[in-house]
Amino acid sequence: MPQLIIHLTPELEKALTDYMRLRRVKTKSDAVRLALLEAVDRERRGQPAPRFSQWLGLCRQAPESPNPRFHSDEDLWS
Repeated sequence: MPQLIIHLTPELEKALTDYMRLRRVKTKSDAVRLALLEAVDRERRGQPAPRFSQWLGLCRQAPESPNPRFHSDEDLWS
């Protein structure tokens, strides 16, 4: 099996660590393989990479409930 040696910036190292935690992958090499396979699959299907940053603030656009079950944080825990 061919080997690939890469040097990671601190930002990419953190992103890889986060990816490993989110996908429950134990090794960096497995995480890189999985990420690459997912990226190739997305490209083959013509789907862009997900942009979760567009979701930020989305919940604030929804109207508040006119009849909330809890009126304060204290009511929630009592």
